[in-house]
Parts: sequence; structure tokens; C-alpha cells
Amino acid sequence: MSSSTLRDESALKSAPVPRGEKRRQEIAAVAERVFFTQGFTDTTMQFIAAEAGASKETLYRHFGCKEALFSEVVKNRANRFLERLDENLHKPGSVAEVLRDLGSRLLDAMTRSDSLCLSQIVISERPRNPDLGRIFYEQGPARVQKRLMQYLVIAHERGELRCVDPLLATRLFLGAVVGHYYIKGLVIPDHEMISEEQIVAHVDEAVALFLARYGA
Repeated sequence: MSSSTLRDESALKSAPVPRGEKRRQEIAAVAERVFFTQGFTDTTMQFIAAEAGASKETLYRHFGCKEALFSEVVKNRANRFLERLDENLHKPGSVAEVLRDLGSRLLDAMTRSDSLCLSQIVISERPRNPDLGRIFYEQGPARVQKRLMQYLVIAHERGELRCVDPLLATRLFLGAVVGHYYIKGLVIPDHEMISEEQIVAHVDEAVALFLARYGA
């Protein structure tokens, strides 16, 4: 990468956030906290506006409706994770190293109390608000799946994997990593939090299983 390109990227990262966008992000952060404490149905745009020190008109101007504001919350959370995920997928290392790091980050993120709370909101509200499930899936899991699938395609093309069905391989890996502990966290309120040692051991086994099937 040329020095001029690096300077251009640095300038973009350090560029100030426009005032309107900054206010939008502030409101979304407040909305996230309110959704977590009150749930989706019991949260009103008027209450979020009051908590954010904004008018209800300002909220509607930025987001249009409560569903769109919820979508923004989910998207922002996904963006924060995807930034770390992209760093992992693009740094040098073997497929095993990349998948271990990715799996550990993912399992840690998905079993945190705030992530479980968000999932529980979506599940409990789905009968009344079916669109929430679609919003949650498209803004979160679907984007993570797409990033990993792109990596597996490239690894296959480089001869590092034998992965003729990257979508299936992606789903199997993600399910092996998060399935057990994520479901346990959703359905058992007083479950014991997974430790760092458990995360490492679980992900190591998931990667070993994956490479036994798809490794070159």
C-alpha cells in the first residue's frame, strides 16, 4: 500500500464526525440503554427523546420510526464487532489461527449479558413485531456470516481449505462455536458465565473439527 493511500486513510479516520451524525449516534446509544432496560414494546419514542435530551420530532427526523431506531442499535453493535472481525480476517496467520481468534471473539461477544439481552428482546417481541427478527438477523448474524464466508472462499482459492460449499461450511463453524453456550445463556437466567479458559478450549475443538473436514 502506498504512503499516499495510508495518509488518505488516516485522514478519513481522523476526520471529525458531522454534527448531525454525531447527534444521531448519541441518540442511538441512549436508545440502546432504554431498549435493554424496558424492552421494545414498553419503550416509546417520547421516552427515548426525553432521556436523550431531544425532541420527539428530532428522533423521527433521524430515524422515522421505533423499528428503524432499533435497527440502528443492532447495526451499530454489529459494526463494532465487524471492525474487530475484519482486523482478524486480514492479519497474517494460518487458517487455524484466524479461525481460533475469530471464534474466541465471537463466543465472547455472543455470551455477554448485553448481547443475550438483545436476543431475548427480539425473541420475546417477535410475535407482536415480526420485523424485529428480520432486522436483528440481517444487521447482525447475516453480516458476520457473509464476512466469514468471504474469507473461506479466499482460503479455498489459495489452496488452504477444501471448501466447495462455503456457505454450509460457514454455518457449521458458527454453529459449532456459539450454539451451546448461546442457547444456554438465552434459556437459563442464572447460568454461569463462560470463562476465558472454557472459550479457548471450546473454540480449539470447534476449529479442529472444522479443519478435519475442510482442511487442505
